[in-house]
Amino acid sequence: MGSADIVPGVSGGTIALITGIYEHLIGSISKINFKFIKPLVKLDFKGFWTAFLDEIDFAFFIPLILGIGIAMLTIAKVVTYCMDVHTALTYAFFLGLILASAYVLLKKIPKLEIKHVAFAILGSILAYIFVSLNPIAANHSLPVIFISGLIAICAMILPGISGSFLLLLLGQYEYMLTALHELHLTEIIVFIVGAVIGILGFSKILNYLLKNHEEVTMAFLIGVMVGTLKLPAMEVLSNVTLDIAGLLPCVIVAIIAFVLIIILETRFTQE
Repeated sequence: MGSADIVPGVSGGTIALITGIYEHLIGSISKINFKFIKPLVKLDFKGFWTAFLDEIDFAFFIPLILGIGIAMLTIAKVVTYCMDVHTALTYAFFLGLILASAYVLLKKIPKLEIKHVAFAILGSILAYIFVSLNPIAANHSLPVIFISGLIAICAMILPGISGSFLLLLLGQYEYMLTALHELHLTEIIVFIVGAVIGILGFSKILNYLLKNHEEVTMAFLIGVMVGTLKLPAMEVLSNVTLDIAGLLPCVIVAIIAFVLIIILETRFTQE
């Protein structure tokens, strides 16, 4: 998830969905209500510890957060190198990932109905408009970084919507990537605080939608994925010669990415 969240156009939520932890992730986050603070205020430390352990799923969050953090610190340089040096092939890989992810979601809708198609079209149109926007020229003050973290995290846990691309539109992507490279702790901490506040609120809405309107939500997210394909497709086409020699390697890489996701999803489904 950390590797995916670094890349503009790919969502960590998509990886969570493919690996089968998505509903567990949203459910565990939405369960955090900070009720453990009440016994702490009353100096009831035993009650605080019991409520704290009951409310926060440490067995799930510790390995997840460690994995995301390590990936963001180590893979950020690899991803930026690939995007700079092998732009077309990298975005072709992302394109294959997104297509496969949309297919994985489609399998979660047993019977396709008119309402599913309508919400998929709506999601596609909104996503297409979203990725067509120009980046906002913004400063890098701490309040702006806080708000960017709060907004971007909501996209990061949605399959198909890239939090990194949202940061790109907010004019904070390269700045925060540099902050990660050079370990600018103040900016990183402010961004994380914004992200934590954003994810705690948004996860409750998403948890409700998945429990009560799962198929329609999935159909909307499929549309979002299809709409966001404009970004990797444009990057591929603008960085290769439009002939067989230029396009064939990109097609092969996209197919490899597609097959990898299908294999991954099949393996985790079986488990």
